Amino acid sequence: MRRKASLILLAFAVFFTAMSPLMRWYAFPRLAKIPANQYQTMVLEAKNATLVDYGTMQAKKVPKLTVVQTLKGNVEESDKIEKSAGRDVVVWDGLSYIVGPDGKFVSQIPERYIFDAHSQEPVHATGESVDGDPVKREGIEFKWPFLTEKRDYEYFDARARITRPIHYKGTEDFRGVTVYRFEQTIPWTKVPFPKKMPVKGITAESVAKTGTEMWYTTVRTFLVDPTTGAPVYGEEKHKEEMRGGTLLGGDGKKITAFAGDVKMREDYIEDTVDLVKSQRTLVLLLTSYLPWGFLILGVLLLALALWLEARSRRPGNPEPEALDEPEPVSV
Repeated sequence: MRRKASLILLAFAVFFTAMSPLMRWYAFPRLAKIPANQYQTMVLEAKNATLVDYGTMQAKKVPKLTVVQTLKGNVEESDKIEKSAGRDVVVWDGLSYIVGPDGKFVSQIPERYIFDAHSQEPVHATGESVDGDPVKREGIEFKWPFLTEKRDYEYFDARARITRPIHYKGTEDFRGVTVYRFEQTIPWTKVPFPKKMPVKGITAESVAKTGTEMWYTTVRTFLVDPTTGAPVYGEEKHKEEMRGGTLLGGDGKKITAFAGDVKMREDYIEDTVDLVKSQRTLVLLLTSYLPWGFLILGVLLLALALWLEARSRRPGNPEPEALDEPEPVSV
């Protein structure tokens, strides 16, 4: 019985030991992915910002600007692209919508972001765009890969339609989560006017005809949970200027169209941190808890199997000899 039990334990030991690397290196890359139907909203604010008044063409201070950023998974488009791409694809229809302190529309930039559900690498397909213009992204946007590394990444800037490095700046604690800090600087770059303008009768085309140009620069910071690759905090020191043209009264003149330190609103920070804490448990289950647990269990079962096998091979103790009964004495 002992030998039979040791063989069964040995089989389980081999199974769990083999499952340890398979769980980490085979199952995790295939199971960890962004759901195609994900929907999320983020609200950011810029307090004491500067904004152009298109009526007077003068820059003015405003107490607050609000940026509402939505990302909505387009399942129908994902299914179409997956058939031709031959891999799991996510399509996010995004919108950055800016309103002033009075709740009135300031600007908006829609975009469609298509990427690999597992690696977050961009997938180039029909419909990939920013503000209706076709683009070909390089690098990540919105989210880092699962198990983010301590290194620089290429990050796509939707406003300028360019990709630049976003640099790893260190590790820190943020609201009880160990995060990586990443920073990117976009130098002054000429960018298109938003196609939807806040004043009736003024369009991107009409402004461009005056010779006036829009220039943009920003310094963005993200705090990223390295397990899930999800940012738990974001901030941009954003500035846009209108330069030259007859609209401003001649070349060499410029006015600030928008300037402000745009930060995630406090209530959305709390919700994001709570969400990331719950999601990182699932990732750790596949990358750490189960692989290490299976390995330790396999080693323990192997040790128990060897112990039982050794016991079964040990010679038994000799049975005591029966004492001869005394023979009767004859008289």
